[in-house]
Amino acid sequence: GERRRAGSVVWCGSTLKTSVPAIVGLAFAAALGAVVLFLTMGNAGGKVPGPAQLQVLARVATAGASTAGAEKATFAAGCFWSVELAFQRLPGVSKTQVGYIAGTTPSPTYEQVSSGSSGHTEAVEIQFDPASLSYRDLVQVFFEIHDPTTLNRQGNDRGTQYRSGIYTHSEEQAKVAEEEKANTQKALGKTVATEIKPATTFYAAEAYHQQYLAKGGQCSRTGTKDNIKCYG
Repeated sequence: GERRRAGSVVWCGSTLKTSVPAIVGLAFAAALGAVVLFLTMGNAGGKVPGPAQLQVLARVATAGASTAGAEKATFAAGCFWSVELAFQRLPGVSKTQVGYIAGTTPSPTYEQVSSGSSGHTEAVEIQFDPASLSYRDLVQVFFEIHDPTTLNRQGNDRGTQYRSGIYTHSEEQAKVAEEEKANTQKALGKTVATEIKPATTFYAAEAYHQQYLAKGGQCSRTGTKDNIKCYG
């Protein structure tokens, strides 16, 4: 289930399960395109926005997110590619970056995080405008875009680097996170495995991971409701 590179092909099991890069050489373009189509159809088009996402996406973004008085939020919900894209689309979000948090190794590499040796989890750090998007909105979307009841796993992706986590930047954020965790647990009727901890140092991931799905062609425009597919 862990993403892995086989030549130029990257496999990602948390959303679409499998796919291919946009360009792998003219000789193989047609054949690989057919593989992508097959895999996409087999996954019913990818991850569909849920009620909390649709409610936020329906808001009209007038002048966009203000950076004055912006606050920070940090979430871990499995493969950070699709998680970042989901938050990129929300009105009120002005910036996102993927990286690693809640581990012990300073400045970890992707390889160290993937091996589990650094103790970090893949996460997304978000800058948002609380005047147009509340932290509670973000937490509700967070719980909706992944399965918080699986410990150290999202879909086929397994390992502590895929654990569910909310890393808070204030006492108020911690309070909201705990409340929404309890609400989610009650609604699902299952134990929620999401860890809630004060945010420690966030290490930005390698450049090629940043806005990965947007750079690969999936729309990150504010308000977009397209299904999200995780691919390489």
